[in-house]
Amino acid sequence: MVRLFGPLVGLFFAVALLWSFGNGAYVAITEPAAPTAESVFHKHPKELDLASNGAFGRFDKQQLQRGFQVYKEVCATCHSLKQIAFRDLAALGYSEAEVKAIAKGWPTKAATFNPVTGDRGERDNIPSDRIPAVYYAGQGVPPDLSLMTKARHDGGAYVYSLLTGYAEQPAELLKQFPDAKTPDGLHYNPYFANLNLAMPAPLTTDGQVTYSDGTKASVDQMAKDVSAFLVWTAEPKLDKRKQTGWAVLGFLLVATVLAYLAKKNVWADKH
Repeated sequence: MVRLFGPLVGLFFAVALLWSFGNGAYVAITEPAAPTAESVFHKHPKELDLASNGAFGRFDKQQLQRGFQVYKEVCATCHSLKQIAFRDLAALGYSEAEVKAIAKGWPTKAATFNPVTGDRGERDNIPSDRIPAVYYAGQGVPPDLSLMTKARHDGGAYVYSLLTGYAEQPAELLKQFPDAKTPDGLHYNPYFANLNLAMPAPLTTDGQVTYSDGTKASVDQMAKDVSAFLVWTAEPKLDKRKQTGWAVLGFLLVATVLAYLAKKNVWADKH
């Protein structure tokens, strides 16, 4: 009996799935969704040319240091970077002494707990500590930026576009969608999914950060640098992964040639 009804049950579910798919496709074609402000005015990220782009790309350590400086002086007041330890910054070209100084001078100190007395306190950060989480007193919790460029489509380009995309709400938008006015307390940005976000523009004026290498700190440059830095925080082993990938491809190529030659030798006509 089970053998009889099993195929019938499977066939029923297969037919139901095909009918649902066909019906959904028919409705989507004959009754398209009404346009919304988000669907019409949302923009795809701008192009961002970073040194790490592409199969042969490598991180620009000077740019990463500039991006870290922008994060520290601008972004760190609200956004955490809790997946990164201070000692990881050595990969950006900082010396051991510089890493120790950065850790010790970080505004947020490491929390301590005495299990005997139950007292809680603070101490200076050391290189092995992760960058402390930010305490944010406002409404909502700003997202941690450690993996932001992996969590968003187009990664670094998305961050760069968001930072440089703040603008006045276009009159055309309000003309087409009168109810889509940006609410008080939010800020219009066409590169954000729903066009309005709570974070005000963090990079507002040229020279907001003074780069130690003499690079002009324009808003556009600061946005590029911090985007490059966040690409690194999300994938700090990117350079090594690319090197390993090319080595593996080379090995596979040689192994393929050897396998082909071995096949020709084994199956060769000996007569």
